[in-house]
Amino acid sequence: MPNEANTNGPDRLAATLVLDEPVTRVRLVSPARAKALGGLGVRTVRDLLAHYPRRYIDLSAKKTVAAARIGEQCTIEGSIHEIKLKRPRPKLSLVEIALVDDTGVLMVTAFRQPWLMDSLKAGMRIAVAGKLEFGYGFKRMTNPFVEVVGEGAGAAAGMVIPVHPATEKLSTAWVRRLVGNALSQTRGACDPLPLSLRAKYRLMSRQTALACIHFPHAMEEAAEARRRLAYEELLMLELFLMRGAAERARGREPVRHVTDGPRVRALASALPFRLTDEQAAARDDVLREMAAPRVANHLVLGDVGTGKTVVAAFALAAAADTGAQALLMAPTEVLARQHAASLGPLLEAAGVRVALLTGATPAAERAGIVARLAAGGLDVLVGTHALLEDDVACANLTLVVVDEQQRFGVEQRACLLAKGAAPDALYLTATPIPRSLALALFGDLTLSYIRHRPRTAAGRTTKVCPKQERGRAYDAAVAALSRGEQVYVVCPLVGKDAGERDAAAAAPRGAGADADAALHPSVSIEGDGDLAGGDNVAAATREAQMLASTTFADYAVELLHGKMASAEKQQVMDRFRAGETQVLVATTVIEVGVDVPNATVMIVEDADRFGLAQLHQLRGRVGRGEKPGEVFLVSASASEAALARLSAMETTDDGFELAAFDLSLRREGDILGNRQSGASVLKVVNVVRDGAIIEAAHADARAILEADPNLEAPEHRPLAREMRIAFSGESARTGG
Repeated sequence: MPNEANTNGPDRLAATLVLDEPVTRVRLVSPARAKALGGLGVRTVRDLLAHYPRRYIDLSAKKTVAAARIGEQCTIEGSIHEIKLKRPRPKLSLVEIALVDDTGVLMVTAFRQPWLMDSLKAGMRIAVAGKLEFGYGFKRMTNPFVEVVGEGAGAAAGMVIPVHPATEKLSTAWVRRLVGNALSQTRGACDPLPLSLRAKYRLMSRQTALACIHFPHAMEEAAEARRRLAYEELLMLELFLMRGAAERARGREPVRHVTDGPRVRALASALPFRLTDEQAAARDDVLREMAAPRVANHLVLGDVGTGKTVVAAFALAAAADTGAQALLMAPTEVLARQHAASLGPLLEAAGVRVALLTGATPAAERAGIVARLAAGGLDVLVGTHALLEDDVACANLTLVVVDEQQRFGVEQRACLLAKGAAPDALYLTATPIPRSLALALFGDLTLSYIRHRPRTAAGRTTKVCPKQERGRAYDAAVAALSRGEQVYVVCPLVGKDAGERDAAAAAPRGAGADADAALHPSVSIEGDGDLAGGDNVAAATREAQMLASTTFADYAVELLHGKMASAEKQQVMDRFRAGETQVLVATTVIEVGVDVPNATVMIVEDADRFGLAQLHQLRGRVGRGEKPGEVFLVSASASEAALARLSAMETTDDGFELAAFDLSLRREGDILGNRQSGASVLKVVNVVRDGAIIEAAHADARAILEADPNLEAPEHRPLAREMRIAFSGESARTGG
């Protein structure tokens, strides 16, 4: 490969422009191969170069047949002694290969791959990579990755063989060949990273990194290439998020809030407890952002029960001290009412005028609240999505607080912010997001963490119960009821009866799906977690009726779900909170905001259907007072991965640890979800492993924009261009 420094200007420009040509520009990419590549999401030359290997066969670390251990993933190289095509039954074919090395025989079975008979012959040397098993007297591999090595292996021969994602119509060998051609045709392309950053972190050039990630000579080369490409992806993401925030604030006159006024001081005096160090630090972070001469966008992340709302109360008081107004939006009526009940008296004691508005507010009362808000007679309005109605207008809105912000869509949050000229935004979430992920997802926000609960509660224990042992959970519930305590039973699949639920629970789920559910639990705006997607409550109703007539026949049992009328939901919760109801059968409408210290036992049916973060929030409803809580996660799943996830709930009560564990199950890929309209820019980043790279990219992006807000300096223009292409699909041919 020639040194980039020796590539002249026109050649560099030509090679750079090739990146955004159609993939048919690459040598040997025929229309048929272009169609096959399109099925892999590869449409341009740039896409092809970013089609990274999903794994590698490292022949420098291969094992012999004798040394390889049963149950491990390994690579074994040997000669084909015999290869046979067998048809044990109609429509089922398998190829059986006897692979020999100097230490023994490995039997390889490849189901439904008859074409291997055409490409493999006795005497060839091949490498196979897969999980080693034992059966019928031989060590075996089933459907391993097979690669010809040695003579006849072609361009891929070497100590490290990349395994690219492929299709039935385009083999990994062909993908490798096409990637190699693309690398040759783009040699000398412009590197978007400024030389100063490459030197600072001792990073490869982009061209070298692409060559080394696709065709490494050693695994260390692949790791260094991945480090360079991960940093580039993250730097562009952070720049995009920060520039987006700056663009949204452009032309808007921010409010510098008064953060040491009489209401803030009065609130501090009115608190019946002392803030923890973490709460005080978060409060100071929020007030500092509100006092700054810019629009604040701050996210407070706190585990269940850490006291995020008391931090928000100081922000609300500061808005009132500024002579302005604030809106606090919660995702459920239960939570909104709880905020009004807990924060309302404290704020009113500090001289802050507060009201509550939900979908259940009577028309006459609602009209009065809306009129007071418009006239400036209210300082703070707490509510649900009812706050989004057009007639809810503020006289002078300077602060928006969104609790459990991940439950609201981007448009809903934007609608609330649009009710003021340039309001500061404070977001709260109990979804435990590690800092590395938060920076990657919310690089345009400032962050505060509250990791520890402010008081020493009795805590809780968590046990995973196989379905056949669920009687243990209900025995514990009856014992708690006999002591005068209360019980939750959580039913996830609202639209299915018990038999269907058992069948659904037995179906295995992939680790990636589970991890995704942990961060993005499927809930409606009112928090009813019918994960099956059903729209009836017959199953939960039958469950409540069954428990009321059998296990809990001597106690009052009620049902709570998100599709009940608001007034009915509130009545059910009031009776449970007052102790008139002893057992509450509920959906995940109780996930946040429900605080009943006398509730000590929770049974979650079909717990494997939830993500860990959602389970952690659910179990936060018990063990909140002086009485210890017990949580039973009932599962009929036979999936090892699902049970391993649930067992993590038994070993830690730290939501951030659980989130990190769940993230560790995810493959490298797009962690943005739909945030950027499907733009998949993080192809090599792993948010658990790459925390240090994320921190560095975040800091560097901020420093770059402080010095060059529009990225107009010569050393930043290539970076700006790459960022536009990555997030908008803009190409060199359309003015990029």
